Amino acid sequence: MTHTILDAIGNTPLVKLNKVVPENAASVYVKLEYYNPTGSYKDRMALAMIEGAEKRGDLRPSMTVVEYTGGSTGSSLAFVCAVKGYPIKIVSSDAFSIEKLRTMRAFGADLTIVPSEGGKITPDLIPRMMEVARKIAEEPNTFWTNQFHNHDSKIGYAGIGREFLKQVDGQVDVFCGGVGTAGMAMGIGGVLREQSPNTKIILLEPATSPLLSQGIKGAHHVEGIGTGIIPPLLNKDFYDEARGIDEGEARKMARRLAREEGIFAGTSSGLNISAAVKIAQELGAGHTVVTVAVDSGLKYLAGDLYSSES
Repeated sequence: MTHTILDAIGNTPLVKLNKVVPENAASVYVKLEYYNPTGSYKDRMALAMIEGAEKRGDLRPSMTVVEYTGGSTGSSLAFVCAVKGYPIKIVSSDAFSIEKLRTMRAFGADLTIVPSEGGKITPDLIPRMMEVARKIAEEPNTFWTNQFHNHDSKIGYAGIGREFLKQVDGQVDVFCGGVGTAGMAMGIGGVLREQSPNTKIILLEPATSPLLSQGIKGAHHVEGIGTGIIPPLLNKDFYDEARGIDEGEARKMARRLAREEGIFAGTSSGLNISAAVKIAQELGAGHTVVTVAVDSGLKYLAGDLYSSES
């Protein structure tokens, strides 16, 4: 029995892909993180960051939470703060989906919008958002969750790793996932390194901004990953490889997932699963690849991902 909506976070379903994976490839399993209350895996991170701050006494009643975010983190933090009674100020941008911005406001967030260059996620956008958040956080009686530097986020995401190991029958050969703050990759990676050391961990990024794999920054439209900075939380001991994945292929996969598998998710989920299918082909039958559908396709209906022309 749950006592508040916060107890509904986590323990999401894991499903096997049946149609988008070719014959003689490894099995691919996807964690449906859109079963979390706001439709995103970021609910895990938001709760961990807020409750970690409460336990340390960094966040106390009547204080205002501050964060910069591409969207889902903001929605999740606003949701957690609404339940716990904290005001929240969020810095975001018009580069991110209108659905996410409206969701933050629906949960009571006070938004500051940093303009983008033509709606693109350019290498300078996140640093500009960070600076605005830093200035707001200098105001008295505020707590800045500062997601790129917050180690509590890894605690929240570690639950996905533990759930993978419980839900997959047998060895997990490869986990792959996109990198934004690196909280998910490091949280899951820490669990797998400890409990399943033979599992290979592959990090993903947009091919037009292959900073981890090639040291190159670039613009793209994949929300939540490819931020243009090396995440401070990233630990090279917790992953084996980084790969750039074509954004067009990610978008095509997102649409295929909806039409063929009934999985309705966003572009970064399409990127995760596109990579997982490629890795499954490399491994061949008899192996297992796991990844994450990070959020719901309902957050992308106003954009071009699911437009009638696509």
